[in-house]
Amino acid sequence: MTQEEDIRRAVETMKAGGVILYPTDTVWGIGCDATNPEAVAKVYAIKQRSDSKAMICLVDSDARLQRYVRNVPEVAWQLIDCAERPLTVILDGATGLAPNLLADDGSVALRITNEPFSKQLCYRFQKAVVSTSANISGQPAAQNYRDIAPELLEAVDYVCWSRRQEHKPHKPSSIVRLKMNGEVDIIRK
Repeated sequence: MTQEEDIRRAVETMKAGGVILYPTDTVWGIGCDATNPEAVAKVYAIKQRSDSKAMICLVDSDARLQRYVRNVPEVAWQLIDCAERPLTVILDGATGLAPNLLADDGSVALRITNEPFSKQLCYRFQKAVVSTSANISGQPAAQNYRDIAPELLEAVDYVCWSRRQEHKPHKPSSIVRLKMNGEVDIIRK
């Protein structure tokens, strides 16, 4: 299967409200349409995770990130530009996303992906894509396809083919919490 066909099938699945397993710029992820509350609820159920814990979303560009946050502080762009590895930013004032995806304070965790597969997936989908690690809550994140638990493979609606043969270490993204006043909290290095 070509990467283009793989992305087409994943996009169709998400447009229909389905959940996918896919490779990201970090670890393998469980994903869905970040604007669809029912799809987001499915992801929480699959992960056996409380919906009080917000999840990360991937986007393909600066413009798409700005679509989901009212006011992006300048420090966010500076950190994104100088980050040496994938960086997730938690920002206040989320808009246009499923309410059950957001933290209690209305913030959202977003990451602009530059990895070819996930970037093209986000671009073709034209919306934010949920990107939570492919694991049951509390278990180790799946660094590679072979690390994904069989029950997860059976629980989702589509499993991407791209990068399944890969066997190399991957780490979750760094996470920083940014406030409108310029305050920066490092959540995960």
